[in-house]
Amino acid sequence: MISSNAQDSFDRIFRKAARSRLALHAEDTCDVATAAQGDAVGGEQAMILTISSIAFRLLLVLRFDEDEATRAYFTGEGAGRSFEEALLEIGNLCCGAVNQELLQVFPDLGMSTPYMVSARCLAYLDALKPGYMAAYTVTINDAVRAAATVCVCTHAPLNFVADVRDEVESSGELELF
Repeated sequence: MISSNAQDSFDRIFRKAARSRLALHAEDTCDVATAAQGDAVGGEQAMILTISSIAFRLLLVLRFDEDEATRAYFTGEGAGRSFEEALLEIGNLCCGAVNQELLQVFPDLGMSTPYMVSARCLAYLDALKPGYMAAYTVTINDAVRAAATVCVCTHAPLNFVADVRDEVESSGELELF
């Protein structure tokens, strides 16, 4: 059983991670809305990232529209980086932000590398018997859309309250004096 405090914490942690890592620029708008499972956002591929601890396993599933606006936003002007590489990188950053927040409560976390699967696999998430599952639609600059699912599985009761602050912390940028 996952308590309502823990469910609320997972929700707040994901929303902060999406706003701070899926949007590439500080001036970009990033709306994170609750969605129905199986929302029509996303292409034929899904990215799965996993955070595991002794107490639980969290799967973060991301799907991105495969349209020109999304490709241009994530691949940018630079050549040499494929759309999939760009998505894997941004997905890894988002999951890393979730991991950083959870580390404040659970010091024993491990995070997988992202991998791509057919989006048809998402219909089988219920087979994992999750204690918590939430779906989101992420919209960046009213043009770029992604779907996200947070799926948490546990075999023991899970109760915690995460201290999630709205301000975005520095992620290691260099400062010049």
